[in-house]
Order: sequence, then structure tokens, then C-alpha cells
Amino acid sequence: MDAGSGLFGGATPLAVRMRPRSLDEVVGQRHLLGPGSPLVALAAGSSESQSAVSIILWGPPGTGKTTLAKSIAQSSGRKFVELSAVTAGVRDVRQVMEEALSARDLYGLSTVLFLDEIHRFTKAQQDALLPGVENGWVILVAATTENPSFSVISPLLSRSLLLTLEPLDDNDLGALIDRALVDERGLKGAIELDDDAKAAIIRLSSGDARRALTALEASAQAAAAEHEGEASPRVTQDTVSIAVDRALLRYDRQGDEHYDVISAFIKSIRGSDVDAALHYLARMIEAGEDPRFIARRVIISAAEDIGMADPQALLIATAAAEAVQLIGMPEGRIPLAEAVVYLATAPKSNAAYLGIDAAIADVRAGRIGRVPTHLRDAHYPGAKRLGHGKGYIYAHDTEYGVATQQYLPDELEGTTYYSPTNHGNERDIAARLERLRAILRGT
Repeated sequence: MDAGSGLFGGATPLAVRMRPRSLDEVVGQRHLLGPGSPLVALAAGSSESQSAVSIILWGPPGTGKTTLAKSIAQSSGRKFVELSAVTAGVRDVRQVMEEALSARDLYGLSTVLFLDEIHRFTKAQQDALLPGVENGWVILVAATTENPSFSVISPLLSRSLLLTLEPLDDNDLGALIDRALVDERGLKGAIELDDDAKAAIIRLSSGDARRALTALEASAQAAAAEHEGEASPRVTQDTVSIAVDRALLRYDRQGDEHYDVISAFIKSIRGSDVDAALHYLARMIEAGEDPRFIARRVIISAAEDIGMADPQALLIATAAAEAVQLIGMPEGRIPLAEAVVYLATAPKSNAAYLGIDAAIADVRAGRIGRVPTHLRDAHYPGAKRLGHGKGYIYAHDTEYGVATQQYLPDELEGTTYYSPTNHGNERDIAARLERLRAILRGT
């Protein structure tokens, strides 16, 4: 193998070489690439009414935002200008606008401006884009990994079409890897890839095409070094493990290990072992588990295992889930860890969880009964004639804000569903609830 194969340092990375040259080569994002879609129309360079739509591409890293933008420019024959919000300033933006206006007026050539990481632009920098976008001097294709509703100014957002990119699924990543193995721009059939090794790369990639190709290239380099001189060195799962420096390849998002790890994670939180909980959280993150799945389990744990012993736990878990959705990974690991630490160290109670399950069991068993007459709606015509609302005591008119009256149906009078523990906040609830029930039941 020569250096041009990309298996040795100094060559163009495989992920760059394998970047699609047209929309036909793009893997994944089928929901955005159907016939007549805005991206396809833009790439085809169709009528002005279709082609002048500016677009904001929102999605995780490695889902093809830059790839789509460059494919559009190459397919349409338009002038293509690329800026990065990390390095470009207002002056750069204005210069692009002036050149685009000249190109349109003098040569009838439209310009596609690809702006990567638009969320890093300040409000002033984004304002500088408005004249060009509004007047059609440029067709803006902007990319962001952050929610545009928070990171892009409203005037620019309203003048653009927002398209959401999804992480690539396992089939998409498999097709991408297969193409890179044989393509002239890729590895040219220089290595053989075991099925287990391919599956490991897919798992580690977590829907990120760039990560998949980088892992494939690193594995190919490791195999070439290990089997120097062989015509077609074989990449095994062990090769991938060594090359990518990940020890958790056994974790399978669809297999037994998936359920074992999430089970251990939840039980560690419930058991108040914060170190074990963080360990299993790290295993899931490193194995490419969907962070939204982790966040959902954390919310469930807060409600089921902490409950009213610390009602703040549910708020923190929900905030962590929203933060993950907003900022994505890898930064999302930080609010997830914060929530896990809070939950693991919080007092525990499943009393509310047991209470609702007991109430549901009664309802399903037919222990329902009619709503007491004094609690029934008395606002519609004829309700009072039926006795609805008669004898109802308005709680705010009583001395303690609690009236002695029956709320459960007759068949369930005196039933107790919620029994607070003496843990955390529920210790105070238990004392108050005892007094409340004494007043309600007149005891």
C-alpha cells in the first residue's frame, strides 16, 4: 500500500476523500432528499422561485451538513463560498455579499454561501447576513449543531427553511463503510474487514459518519502495521478495539449488554452508589448509547425511586434531558452526570409510585363507585335540582383550609394509597398528612 491509500500519516483523511460528490452519493437523510425536496431542487438549479430558498441545516456532528452543502454547490454549478463562524467576522460576510451581488448583476451567477457553525456568530454578525439573504444576493446554507430557535436570530430564521438532520442508522453506516472499503477514493480493496469488526465500528460511531470513517481508517492502519507485507491484511474486532482505544465493544445497543448496563445503572442510583452510577453512565456514553434514552431513564428514576423524598430530583432530571437536547454531545454528558449524582445521593422513596399503582389496580378491578353528590358539577342547568353540589364545604372558608368531608366514593371511603416514608422531604409530608387525614375524616 502506498501513501496515497490514506493508511499512513500525511495523507488526506479517509472521511474527507469519501465526501460525496453529488446528492446521489449521500448516505442517510432520506427524509430530506426525496424528489422535489428543497435540497434536491437547490442542487438541480431549478427555477428561481425554488432555488433561492436559504436553508439552515440542524443536526449532530457527522450527519452530513457540510457534505450536503458542498454537494449542492457542485451539482448546481453555482458559485460556492464557504465561511466558518469560528474565524469569519462581519467584514468577511459583507465582502461575500458584495461579491455575490456583483456576480449576479454582471454574470447572472448566483452564489451559495455555506456558513458552518452559525451558532457561533454573534447577533451583529448574523444581522450582516440579512440583506443578502432577504434580497437574494446569496443562497445561505448554514449548519449548526445547536437548536436554531436559541442560536439563530429570528429575522434570519424566518427567512430560511429549517431542515433537521438525523443521526445515521446502522444500515446507513454499514453502506458507508462498504463503499469506503472498495472505492478508488477510499481503501481500494486493500484490506478485509470482519463482520464483527464492522459491527464494532458501527456501534462506536453512534450515527456519526465522520467517526465511522475515522475508526475504519485507524483500524486499517493498525492491521497494515500488524500484518506488514501481506496483500490484504484483515481487520478484526480486536484490531478495532486496539486502534480506537475503546474497551467496551461488547456493549450492544440491541443486545443483552444494553439491558444489563442500563439495569445496573438504575439499580446503582436506587442503591445510592454514586460511583457505580457514574461508571455505568460512562459505559453507555462511550459505547455510543443514545443520550436521549439515558435522559429518559434518569427522569423515570427520579420519579420512581426518589419521588416525594426530594421533589427537586424530577426537576433536575428533566432539566438535564432538556440540556442534552439543546447542546447535544459530548457536552451533554455534564448535565447528565450532574443529574445522576443528585439522584444517587438524594433520599429515596417509591411511595408515590406504589400509590398510583395501587389506585390503578383498584380502578381496573372495578372498585370505582360514583362521585359523591356534593362533589359533582353544579354549574349546568338542572344540576342543583339533582342535588349536585349540595352540602359541599369550600375548603378556603375553613379555619385551617381543610374541610371535614368525604372525597372518595362510598365504596372506597377510608382507603389509603399514599404512605410516605420517613426519608428526606417525606418525613415532613408524613407528619402533615397525618393531620390532614385526621381533619378530613373527622377523627
